[in-house]
Amino acid sequence: MIVYNKLWETMKKRGISQYKLQKEYHVSASMLDKFRKNAGVTTYTLDNLCKILNCRIEDIAEYVPDEDGGQK
Repeated sequence: MIVYNKLWETMKKRGISQYKLQKEYHVSASMLDKFRKNAGVTTYTLDNLCKILNCRIEDIAEYVPDEDGGQK
């Protein structure tokens, strides 16, 4: 599962709030909600976010294996 816990830390380090993402960079509230819920987002969105935050993908996203190892 991809989780975005690091996104919030990176935003704080860069001094960029959710409000600023919405108003200055036109990131929608629904997109931010997807990140909060660890929902699927496109690589295009991740690329844009990395550009905005001037960071690497691993600064915003992380793969965490399922507890059952994906054996459903």
